[in-house]
Amino acid sequence: MHLPAPLYHGTLLRRYQRFLADVELDDGTLVTAHTPNTGSMRGCARPGSRVLLSKSANPGRKYAHSWELVHTDGIWVGINTLLPNRLAREGIVNGVVAELAGYSQIREEVPYGAGSRIDLLLSGERGHCYVEVKNVTLVENGCALFPDAVTARGQKHLRELMEVVRLGHRGVNLFVVQRADGLAVSPADAIDPAYGALLRQAAAAGVELIAYRARVTRTEISLSQSLPVLL
Repeated sequence: MHLPAPLYHGTLLRRYQRFLADVELDDGTLVTAHTPNTGSMRGCARPGSRVLLSKSANPGRKYAHSWELVHTDGIWVGINTLLPNRLAREGIVNGVVAELAGYSQIREEVPYGAGSRIDLLLSGERGHCYVEVKNVTLVENGCALFPDAVTARGQKHLRELMEVVRLGHRGVNLFVVQRADGLAVSPADAIDPAYGALLRQAAAAGVELIAYRARVTRTEISLSQSLPVLL
């Protein structure tokens, strides 16, 4: 998946109010960029970090720039949580995500559960497969950790996937790691122990846990390698 072009290089001054970041562009211009990430962005929002921003052509937007990538720990990391669903779909269609091959139809944002919408619903002769996609940007000691903040929404999704499995369908929690230094994925028990406990419960109930690492460059992001999920 190609990133928007052109991208604007800058230095992060601060991230605040969850969705805002002040950035000094390389030409000296100071801009406030939209931050498309609801998590804490632990390890990815250090002042002084190099960042890449896209710019919308929509004149009605309050903040024209959006934060796309940050350079941290020697690599580029994708922080835009709007991208993993597209990366997952692309990876399934291209045959990269082998575990989810063999379905003839992919739909997005289909209502299910208690007022939720499944990220991807795969259908075909194999039946239905409900896929929740989770964005991972936190890596510590080579292990990608999810979540980076307490996630009541993520816990709700696990319960709904367990119900999907109980009804006879496939339920999949797909972790998309938008950085190249994660060697495995594990629940971030120190951040959200309730999520970790529920993830293990979901796995025992038949929810499939799949993880893929993305190759991130300054021009494109694509899923590249399967990772083990360690519970």
